[in-house]
Amino acid sequence: MSGYRAEVIARALAQTEEKFFVAGGPGGQNVNKVATAVQLRVSVYALGLTPEAYHRLVELAGSKLTKDGEIVLTAREYRTQEQNREAARARLSAMLEEALTPPRPRAKSRLNRVGKVQRLKEKKARGAVKAGRGKVEW
Repeated sequence: MSGYRAEVIARALAQTEEKFFVAGGPGGQNVNKVATAVQLRVSVYALGLTPEAYHRLVELAGSKLTKDGEIVLTAREYRTQEQNREAARARLSAMLEEALTPPRPRAKSRLNRVGKVQRLKEKKARGAVKAGRGKVEW
């Protein structure tokens, strides 16, 4: 991980707001009385991202991004606050890591002469099959 990436992720984790609430669903008495689910909020604008990384992050966040520019992540899969906090932070780190990684440029596919001729021959055969379909004249 480069220095810039580590710095952005550390800044994001430092600026997160955590709110714990009671998670619903199965789990017996524990789920009804203990606030174990966590909601993590972090402002996208405070992260200091490059424009390219910002646009990739907005694309990745999707519906998790509010109109105010906050990413909201909820974790409720574990029975303890600490495990849910770690899960949410890991998800945020992974999302930022992916946004900070520029996409690899697409390598142009190369086709040799024999492959090109074969492809055109197959296209002709397929066209002939399709041309043979349709109404039959009696």
